[in-house]
Amino acid sequence: MAPAYRIMGIVNVTPDSFSDGGEWFEREAAVAHGRQLVEEGASILDVGGESTRPFADPVPLEEERARVVPVIAALVAQGGAQLSVDTMKLEVARAALDAGATYVNDVTAFRHDPAIAALVAERGCDCCLMHMLGDPRTMQVDPRYDDVVSDVKAFLEDRAAFAVREGIAEERIMVDPGIGFGKTVEHNLELLRRLDEIVALGFTVVIGTSRKGFLGRLVGREDPHDRVAATVATNVLALERGARVFRVHDVAATADALTVTAATLRGDGA
Repeated sequence: MAPAYRIMGIVNVTPDSFSDGGEWFEREAAVAHGRQLVEEGASILDVGGESTRPFADPVPLEEERARVVPVIAALVAQGGAQLSVDTMKLEVARAALDAGATYVNDVTAFRHDPAIAALVAERGCDCCLMHMLGDPRTMQVDPRYDDVVSDVKAFLEDRAAFAVREGIAEERIMVDPGIGFGKTVEHNLELLRRLDEIVALGFTVVIGTSRKGFLGRLVGREDPHDRVAATVATNVLALERGARVFRVHDVAATADALTVTAATLRGDGA
């Protein structure tokens, strides 16, 4: 039987995220949206207060903390899902964990603030280490690799080793190849095609293609909301290749597609 998979629903408490900036910026709207994603099948909610879209400007620590902590606290109180904080800042991560989050999703893989690793180890929570070339302001400026899959794999292996040295249990570490973060369309497709090589590292692999620009370029859909089918296609491929956590905006469509995919791979219709 294929291993279980999980869907991570995206809750962006931001005015400028590429896909849904401003839609859930108000606290009550964000909480209601998180509740809906759980009803649709999300078992993790990833709450972020700083956009990591290409060319995004950083958000001051106090502002980011004020955006995410009340939303996390309210969603923890409602139950039904594990709460994750999408941040690269130590103090935001600490405040989120204090509010009840048990997962830190760091797009810099603990490079921006290495002390987050010790915090994760101390609290015994889960974490995701993602590959990104440069930072959001520079990552899409002519990204180049010798071999994108080998380079990303070596990076993730190195960052996971750092996390283990800092005291994080291996089973708490997940890795994300960073689709769209410092990659061309060709890089992204190569990572998806050879995702089994990332899976071979032995860590749970998180995939995040949801509504991203490379999908829009492939299918000619300028509005990110029109890229749901393209996103679903990548997640089906990624599940078949061994990814086990899927970070998405559109949970219901993803849940249906992955249910059918998993049943097909099992061959038992269960």
